[in-house]
Amino acid sequence: MRIATQATEQFLTSTSLERACLAAHVATENKGRDVLVLDMRGITPLYDFFVLATGASRRQIHTISEEIDAALHEQGDRRLSIEGYEASKWVVQDYGDVIVHVFDEPTRQYYALEELWGDAPRVDWQRWY
Repeated sequence: MRIATQATEQFLTSTSLERACLAAHVATENKGRDVLVLDMRGITPLYDFFVLATGASRRQIHTISEEIDAALHEQGDRRLSIEGYEASKWVVQDYGDVIVHVFDEPTRQYYALEELWGDAPRVDWQRWY
């Protein structure tokens, strides 16, 4: 059960799609490849959207992660946690209802989250931009 004020509830539910699409857009602007947004709402109650992107190098993975965080912070969102930043093979940023995954190519192929969560509808995030 989610307890929140009306304003907070609106932010959490009505804008999670927009924020996921913003994260995807920022990843693409920073040369992220194979950017996907998966709609997880009908699959798990834990989060609404997964954003997946691939970076070509450690530096690019860091840049994509940092720029997504800055863009979401400008929208009033706050990252709850980050994992994998130092190793830079798979960086996971948790924004509560939006989870951002930035991989290097071998790690993304190995874990294949888009196949694991194959029942999740893919969002046409580019129509938002």
